[in-house]
Amino acid sequence: MTTIQTVSRPASLSEYIERRQHMQAPTVAESTRRGLTYQAQPSDLFISPFTKCGTTWLQQIVHGLRTRGDMDFDDISRVIPWLEMAHRLGRDLYAPQRGGFQAFKCHLSWLTIPKGGCYIVSFRDPKDALVSMYAMLDGWQWQAGAISITEYARHFYLHAQGDGWNGSYWGHLVSWWEQRNNPDVLLLSYEGMKANLPATVQTVADFLAIDLDPALHELVVNQSSFDFMQAHNSKFSDPMQRAVAAQEGLWPPTETFVKIRNGRVGDHRTKLPEEIGTEMDAIWRETVEPKTGLPSYQALCAALA
Repeated sequence: MTTIQTVSRPASLSEYIERRQHMQAPTVAESTRRGLTYQAQPSDLFISPFTKCGTTWLQQIVHGLRTRGDMDFDDISRVIPWLEMAHRLGRDLYAPQRGGFQAFKCHLSWLTIPKGGCYIVSFRDPKDALVSMYAMLDGWQWQAGAISITEYARHFYLHAQGDGWNGSYWGHLVSWWEQRNNPDVLLLSYEGMKANLPATVQTVADFLAIDLDPALHELVVNQSSFDFMQAHNSKFSDPMQRAVAAQEGLWPPTETFVKIRNGRVGDHRTKLPEEIGTEMDAIWRETVEPKTGLPSYQALCAALA
């Protein structure tokens, strides 16, 4: 195995594609298998947005609600484990958690997620999610600027990845939209969370049947604010995952890694090439609209509201 001291970041798209093949190592496959076969209980909560669509934010809200603001952790995924990666990170999915019920982070669609619990999913404009994903990976999983956002989008985001349609942004969204009338599923929008965080905290508390007194409400709103989470960035920047990836020779350690960046809505207007946005609009019309009747992401937000 490549050592942490000698591994370097890919300097081109082809190098990155080759490096990503190692992400399908047996340890990753076994960890994923254990996550997908987890035996859910009715009280279990699964937080399962697509990547960069509000997962960490919801982890913080949920953990604050169930523990009255516990911050005694070095990694939010130590107290709300990442379902698919828990075994790889040395976490026991069945170990009791703080706060009275089990909660898990994941990025699974409805089709593959363990059934029998309750579920919270936040949607996000796919263009902003792409910009956020690229910003997180640039300088971490490849040399800063070595891969353009256009290259990344066309090879890893626009079309199906992982388990095909089900592993794409589009398939993930459609699978959860089809569960919008399921009483065990709460659907939110990232944009709505940004617009009214206090109302979001109330909605999540109601869904989880947590008595939200004024003091707890104020505490959780404060601790799930962008300013608070950015000030405590190290707790929300996947230190366990990054350490294991470095040990396995995937990516070098990144001491200055920042996951909580700006949380803005609409960044794609200035940071996403116009041709990529046009391609994404076309993919929505071809794949999402026929299955949902929604002509755009904005229509989805309006329907949620």
